[in-house]
Amino acid sequence: MRIRILVTGGTFDKKYDELTGRLFFRDTHVPEMLRLGRARLDLAVETVMMIDSLDMDDRGRRLIVERCRGSEERGIVITHGTDTMVETAHALAEAGLTDKTVVLTGAMVPYAFGSSDGLFNLGSALSFVQVLPPGVYIAMNGQHFTWDECRKNRETGVFEKTTG
Repeated sequence: MRIRILVTGGTFDKKYDELTGRLFFRDTHVPEMLRLGRARLDLAVETVMMIDSLDMDDRGRRLIVERCRGSEERGIVITHGTDTMVETAHALAEAGLTDKTVVLTGAMVPYAFGSSDGLFNLGSALSFVQVLPPGVYIAMNGQHFTWDECRKNRETGVFEKTTG
């Protein structure tokens, strides 16, 4: 099974500028993460955009939906900022991609910091996309959620189930 990874930015891919003290984007860390994680999967990595999820708008979501719809792969992992991940997942669910399993994941701490949860979340998402039925999911902190049954708890810094 070939899996497509769509990169959109978010904290996952931010770097730190030691001179200005600001976070910024350059290139995605995903290929390095896959190498370090010793991924042995058939993967296609595509950078769609590199933005903070607070800057994600309807135009950006439409672009992500188009990339998913046009993907030959039935398994898709999307790296995304956590602040608006649920909103993008909602747009994907409304797009009616009934034959695809789409898993969004991200990080609370930039990968470049070394103490990031990004590598673990990416590995979890790659595992979940292989075993979950078609639908739209969020994978964070070793758990998976259907897109409409989770939220980011900003006080604890984790995603949690919202129903049942």
